[in-house]
Amino acid sequence: MSDEDDVEGEDLEGADLEGADLEGEDLSYANLEGANLIDANLYGANLIDANLSGANLIDAKLIDANLRRANLSGADLRDADLSGANLIDANLSGANLIDAKLIDANLRRANLSGADLRDADLTGADLRDATLCRANLIDANLSGANLIDADLIVANLSDANLSYANLSDATLRGAKLSGADLTGADLSDADLTGAKMPPGWRYEP
Repeated sequence: MSDEDDVEGEDLEGADLEGADLEGEDLSYANLEGANLIDANLYGANLIDANLSGANLIDAKLIDANLRRANLSGADLRDADLSGANLIDANLSGANLIDAKLIDANLRRANLSGADLRDADLTGADLRDATLCRANLIDANLSGANLIDADLIVANLSDANLSYANLSDATLRGAKLSGADLTGADLSDADLTGAKMPPGWRYEP
């Protein structure tokens, strides 16, 4: 699409954009609810405040995209690449992020409650103050991630890689961490009430 084709604020609800090349496009405030964006190229696209609730973004390329305050609730992001994306204050509640790449993504204050992040790669991601209550993070890679003050109440982190992650002041009440790799992780002042920790685990700050 050319510059004239930018669709800022456009109503594209349910649109079929499978495989579309939307690299660098201005889609801020656009309504893409339920849209088909399978394998779409949204590299560096501006999606600030866009509505992508229920959208199909399987295999979509969202590298370095700006999704600040975007609504991705219930979206299907399986195998999507969101590396380096700006997801500050984004709503990803109930989203399917199985096998998604979120390397170095900024998810500060993002709502990921009930999201499915099994096998997702969140290496180095910024999840400060993010809400991950009831999220499924089985086998997820959170190595080096920043989870300061994150809400992980009843989250399932079984077999997750949390090596060198910063979980200080995080709330992990009732969370499942059996089999998780906590090598070098910072859990200072974290709330671990009722959390299921790896066998024989002892925190040594």
